[in-house]
Amino acid sequence: MDTPSTAEFGETEITALVAAFYRRIRTDDLIGPMYPDDDWEGSEKRLRDFLIFRFGGSDRYIQERGHPRLRMRHAPFSIGIPERDRWLELMAEAMKETNVPGSVSLNLKTFFEQVADFMRNRE
Repeated sequence: MDTPSTAEFGETEITALVAAFYRRIRTDDLIGPMYPDDDWEGSEKRLRDFLIFRFGGSDRYIQERGHPRLRMRHAPFSIGIPERDRWLELMAEAMKETNVPGSVSLNLKTFFEQVADFMRNRE
């Protein structure tokens, strides 16, 4: 799978995408409650830094958190198909809102689908 690099989808665009996504998460009745009320900014920062790192930008995420260990970090949350699908739906809406370019959007969509499915820990 090709993934966009920060050369074509940089920190500014990733920051806007993640902010648009978290505006949706905060009011979502299904997956919003999984996020701690006292750490919205931290949750947003971690996703933003992870995506920036994953797509070839700053290694700030690794410096602060080490290896992503995504499944382990998400293990405390019950993530099934409805939660996965909602996460993808809200991210797709955020990509549309922030006008992610077509080729980048397709690559991000594929990446997000793979990661979201990997996070599932129940049927």
